[in-house]
Amino acid sequence: MKRFLYATTASVSAWAFFIGLDRFLFDKKIEVDILSGDNESEEKLLNRGFSRFSTIKMQREISLKSDIFSLWNNYLKIRELKPDVSQVLTPKAGLITGIASFLARTPARVYTIAGLRLETVTGFKRTILWLSEWLACLVAHKIVCVSHSLKKRVVELSLAKEDKIIVLGSGSINGIEISRYESTPARVKAARQIREQFNIPLDAPVLGFVGRLTRDKGIRELVDSFQNVLEKFPNTYLVILGDYEVGDPVLENNRNQIESNPQIVKLGFVADPSSYYQVLDMLILPTYREGFPNVPLEAAAAGKPVITTNATGAVDSVIDSVTGLIVPVGDIKALTRAICTLLENPEMAIAMGQAGKNRAEKDFKPEEIWQGLHQLYTSLYTERIGIQQQRARWLKRCFDIIAVSGALVLLAPVLVIVAWLVRQRLGTPILFSQKRPGLNGKPFEMYKFRTMTDARDGSGNLLPDADRLTPFGKWLRATSLDELPGLWNVLRGDMSLVGPRPLLMEYLERYTSEQARRHEVKPGITGWAQVNGRNSISWEEKFKLDVWYVNNQTLILDIQILWKTVIKVIKRDGISAIGDATMPVFTGQIEPNQ
Repeated sequence: MKRFLYATTASVSAWAFFIGLDRFLFDKKIEVDILSGDNESEEKLLNRGFSRFSTIKMQREISLKSDIFSLWNNYLKIRELKPDVSQVLTPKAGLITGIASFLARTPARVYTIAGLRLETVTGFKRTILWLSEWLACLVAHKIVCVSHSLKKRVVELSLAKEDKIIVLGSGSINGIEISRYESTPARVKAARQIREQFNIPLDAPVLGFVGRLTRDKGIRELVDSFQNVLEKFPNTYLVILGDYEVGDPVLENNRNQIESNPQIVKLGFVADPSSYYQVLDMLILPTYREGFPNVPLEAAAAGKPVITTNATGAVDSVIDSVTGLIVPVGDIKALTRAICTLLENPEMAIAMGQAGKNRAEKDFKPEEIWQGLHQLYTSLYTERIGIQQQRARWLKRCFDIIAVSGALVLLAPVLVIVAWLVRQRLGTPILFSQKRPGLNGKPFEMYKFRTMTDARDGSGNLLPDADRLTPFGKWLRATSLDELPGLWNVLRGDMSLVGPRPLLMEYLERYTSEQARRHEVKPGITGWAQVNGRNSISWEEKFKLDVWYVNNQTLILDIQILWKTVIKVIKRDGISAIGDATMPVFTGQIEPNQ
């Protein structure tokens, strides 16, 4: 695998996904291209060394006209980039770029599911979202779920079969780098300054929320439970890091509560929240659905306990009563009790925070995610390329059998006439046979109509080709009629209609390692070198053309070569090398590095 494509609707997702992974892939000599629905993080990503960044608009919501337009542009871009492996993230990219990768025949396709939006949707929209996810899963060769509960849910919803889905390690999108969030003197000092800046008393308990402000994130439960907590702990503060979103908007009354309550500090989006975690006593994430939320891992790395729900994905981020507390989705009373429990028992909260940090260090190492992804990419690519090659060989073999069978029937009179002429002009045997190297260099008996006499010198040695090649033999070669018995080799499976021409056995040990690659496919009656010079080009040029064919062979190319062969035969081009009756002897070539 040399080229990797990552696609997402939001470039900020690429930024989070590739933290650390970028250097890991670059060290493996893998070129990474990014395709995104926006260009907000383009400059930052390109500065980190990515090969190319492409922007193709993909609306997050369903829009038939826009989605068809996006699909076509994605297809064209993927055809241009030609990735070995594509990985798509987010539902819309999973659908649009996933289908485009399928149509462009990307060898290995991976879909990462980081959450199921359909879990909190009902009615016809849920049906549409289910169908979109199902299609995205269908066109992928492998599905990565970011948590074990998410994998279970995907199977329960019949989106994909279990054996197609994997979870890397303990889950999460990219693990967690502890050093980015753990408590340090500098961060503790910054946290103190943050409290002072927003008039939060140094001894006041602080609850925290980090994420998008939407209904699905449980903002209603967060705000209402906080109001309940204030009745028992009136000096408590709630710090919110995040912004409102148009899709799935927060209820108006909850928004008013956030804006009007002096003990709710809404700070908006913060690029680096590491110091802000040191302001908090606990993180609250009353979410309705997740894949595997990152913020509980960030809070754990900072040594803070987490209260979350038993929603898909969220339930994997906390060990109940060990690293935090888990409450039922939408249960405001249970959430209030959990918060009060930790406020009443600060020692318990500290112990849970330490346990969370220990778990993050042990189970969510980024390197394990990177290794798992790289292993997935390489093994899947190798497997899929093998399957593609097997299918291509099967299709090529079917084409050879059908074409040769038809040709033998049509050319039967010609074969009889040529055989009679050879018998009359050159005598017996009519056929010339010789051991030639086939697939992987394995020898086989190749047949042609005889074109030379057996004339020898006084010592009994055969005369040079030019002396033994009669005018009749030259005519047979010029018309390529001498090659017709090779159709029997094709029917037997020794050869193909199209492939590198089989040369002499003694040439095998003279090839360079690159030239020897011509034997990775079956030899052919005609080939790419034959329609690009035949015997009039040098051995070096011929072998380069043979290897090019090995790298680029397709059935369409074979048909083009056969058609060009007919034209070449009619024009009688390149029958012999200058100064030789056919081609000079190949004496070998030293490897450039030797």
